[in-house]
Amino acid sequence: MRFFFKSHLPGFCLALLAYWLGLDSVFADTRVALVIGNGAYASTAQLPNPSHDAEDVASSLKRSGFEVIQGIDLRQADMQDLTIRFARAASRADVAIFYYSGHAMQYNGVNYLMPVDAMLTDEADLKRFVRVDDIVNDLQQAKNLRILVLDSCRDNPLAETLKRSATRAASIGRGLSRVEAPRGTIVSFSTQSGQVAADGAGRNSPYTTAFLKHIEEPQEIGDVFRDISSDVYDASGKTQLPELSLSIIGKFYLNGPVSMTVAPAAPRADPCAAAEAHWKAADGIGTVGAFEDHLARFSNCSFASLARARMDGLKQKVAAAPAAGESRTFDGKWDVTVSCASSGKAMGYTRALSATIANGVFHAEDRDPRTNSTLAIDGQIGADGKTTLSARGLTGPSAYTVNNSAPGSPYGYTIDAQFERSRGSGKRNELRPCSFTFVKR
Repeated sequence: MRFFFKSHLPGFCLALLAYWLGLDSVFADTRVALVIGNGAYASTAQLPNPSHDAEDVASSLKRSGFEVIQGIDLRQADMQDLTIRFARAASRADVAIFYYSGHAMQYNGVNYLMPVDAMLTDEADLKRFVRVDDIVNDLQQAKNLRILVLDSCRDNPLAETLKRSATRAASIGRGLSRVEAPRGTIVSFSTQSGQVAADGAGRNSPYTTAFLKHIEEPQEIGDVFRDISSDVYDASGKTQLPELSLSIIGKFYLNGPVSMTVAPAAPRADPCAAAEAHWKAADGIGTVGAFEDHLARFSNCSFASLARARMDGLKQKVAAAPAAGESRTFDGKWDVTVSCASSGKAMGYTRALSATIANGVFHAEDRDPRTNSTLAIDGQIGADGKTTLSARGLTGPSAYTVNNSAPGSPYGYTIDAQFERSRGSGKRNELRPCSFTFVKR
């Protein structure tokens, strides 16, 4: 954190006070970073961006007061040496960052980073790679804030070689598997888990371009990484959304001020205090209406960018529906009746909803003001009237739910349905017996 003082004292007095306290304009915490860019691979496709990414990120972090350990196009032995140096440095640091740009892959849910001389003929060769789990453990030695950044979700051709040579059942997915941030940690991937990121056509990758734009801004660190994610999402035409996991308590600034005042300001109600709880509910429902409601209430809070991204994604799905005239057989207003029989301790009930089908896209949404339970149903109806609809919502009173779910818990299931021109029927794809009838108005 960089310290400065908010005061109306003359500049000379302010400078003198800072001198007496021994703070001046230096950073008050110990910061270390390991920055690696691997692109000149010997056994697979070379990458043009990582060396530039590492150089630029290292320079940026140095300006923010970091002691930077930097490596470009590292062989296995060199990569191990630098990670050992970083582990020792992190143990005496307040803030630690690991930044990697280059090839990586996941194998059986474990993420690996690839040195430039690594081969991958069989499973044993994975010992030549660096495990991301080991890096996460090294980061945990830092006292206050730990940050893991992987701009490495590019497609790795060697993964196919390993898949063909594997002697036992193995899961080799695209991109990287999700890493949940331990307490006090931020984890940021260049795209969502299981997805592949773009290399970009410029000096830096799209993710690193956004990282360099925001990392030196005087903003709270959580907001910095949310802005990075939002920039990548917008710059990619809403096709690449970085994976972001935060588990931090309090506010941290790499370049922002920590103000010191003689008298504390009067406490004010935090307008974002309920934002996280509302976001979890909105994300559980997963409809455009739910995300719009979140933005209306918390437009300047932590999850606003994610709400916009999810809302844009849903709208894109609607826009990608068949063009007008291709799937209009069932278009119009429909009445939906949900009937669920009693099952064990869960009581039976009947619920009515109004639905709209436009260009073959089905949407129904309902909220019961008495119980605060919600239900939204969405899906695409094929030309033959067959469809599998997706239902999501929040539970009502526990007497009507399965497995003793608490009221307000998110739930979801699918419905296999068959539509005719004026009527339709469907069954819930779950053990509980529920039926759905659709009648066109």
